[in-house]
Amino acid sequence: MPGENWRWRMLGAALHLADNIPRLEKYDGIIVTDLFNLADFKALVGSQCPPVLAYFHENQMTYPQPPGDKGAFQLGIINITTALVADMVVFNSKMHKDAFLNAVPEFLKRGSDYKPKGITNKIREKTEVLYPGIAAPFDRDIDVEKQTDPPLIIWNHRWGFDKNCEMFFSSLEEIDNTGLDFNLALMGENFGKIPEEFKTAKKKFKDRILQFGYVPLREEYEKWLKRGAIVISTAIQENFGISVIEAMLMGCVPLLPDRLSYPEVLPEEFHEHFLYKNRQDLIEKLFLIISDYKQYEEIQSRLAKKMRFFLWENVISGYDRALERLSKF
Repeated sequence: MPGENWRWRMLGAALHLADNIPRLEKYDGIIVTDLFNLADFKALVGSQCPPVLAYFHENQMTYPQPPGDKGAFQLGIINITTALVADMVVFNSKMHKDAFLNAVPEFLKRGSDYKPKGITNKIREKTEVLYPGIAAPFDRDIDVEKQTDPPLIIWNHRWGFDKNCEMFFSSLEEIDNTGLDFNLALMGENFGKIPEEFKTAKKKFKDRILQFGYVPLREEYEKWLKRGAIVISTAIQENFGISVIEAMLMGCVPLLPDRLSYPEVLPEEFHEHFLYKNRQDLIEKLFLIISDYKQYEEIQSRLAKKMRFFLWENVISGYDRALERLSKF
């Protein structure tokens, strides 16, 4: 099923798939994501359902909801029941696992009566963490000669409200006003109309933007990352951070919020320089990096090597072990 209409996927995909998977009993196991109503699916297919692993890359209890969204509670319940009926529950970071388990009791308190208890412990007993693997040829040394002068700042996140592009662009305006020189590559997927912040930025930074919009070809996307010097995240919500890890693997130094999953995925030795506390701290750290970004060449290579920890070749054994356990349920 196409990766869109995610709310309808959560509500209706189980109905579709229950009627469209022939000979379900022949499978050793099933993997579903959090964007699926596993409780409905298991009820529909009955005893022929093989063991199921639910992989949570997001969840609707901690995900920031747009103002006035009245459907979030129902979607949060789906996440809870999916975790309850799964044989194994896997999260994409320790931070996400902890956030989910901590959110369950508070979320269920919103019910008017007959509030269930002990749900968190039932889920906790079958949880583990498996980081996503990065699938790309990142085994080459960093070539700083390919990076642009002035330094190229990378945005390679979805153009969604949870990525907080307003803070990103307002910080760049502050840097622009200092007279420092930089260029921009504004990439990432956008489903629907272009956000107003990006339209404004396209005019404001027209002389600095080298790339504007999603880059569909993987090879071209990697070329932009190699040219990049700095990758910035201003995310409100992030449970892992594939895009920033990809950029770091290609030689970008990061500026990331000192919260969410970033303190977990970024080695502690880099926290002081590349994690920021607030908007002002972001601006000050960005100013220092742009002012003398050549001094970070040694750090770029060291950081890129550290990020190889997340390559598929280094995480796949954990998935092999998890799937072997799943098949034995």
